[in-house]
Amino acid sequence: MTTASDATILSHAALPMAELPGIAHRTLAGREHGSTQLSIWRQTLAPGAATPPHSHDTEEVVLCHAGRGEVHLAGRVHAFGAETSVLLPRDVPHQIFNVGEEPMEITGVFPSAPVRVFDLERQPMALPW
Repeated sequence: MTTASDATILSHAALPMAELPGIAHRTLAGREHGSTQLSIWRQTLAPGAATPPHSHDTEEVVLCHAGRGEVHLAGRVHAFGAETSVLLPRDVPHQIFNVGEEPMEITGVFPSAPVRVFDLERQPMALPW
C-alpha cells in the first residue's frame, strides 16, 4: 500500500484472496483499507458456481466484466452478461449464478464499510473476508 497526499494506492495483486466453493474473492476497498463509506469486492465465479443466497442492509451494484450470469431476486430470474450493471435493492435476498462456460468476473460496489451480509433467516453470515 502506498500513500500519496490524501490518496491510498492499493495493488490488487497484493491484496489477500479469500475463497468460497467456486468463488475467488478480493476486497479492493473497504474498512481495512481506511474506507468508511464504500466497499468494493472483486469476485470470480467458476462455471456453475453461485453465491450463497443472502441480503445486505444496503444497496449493491454488481458490474459484470466477463461471462454470463443470472441473479435470482424476489422469485424472479434476471439474466446479465459482460459490460452490464445489476442494481440490487437493500434487504432483498438474492443469489448470483454463473450460467456460462467460462469464469464470470464481477465487481460489487456497496455504499458502506463494512458490508453486512445476512442469510435467508436474516442472521449475520460469516464470510472468509
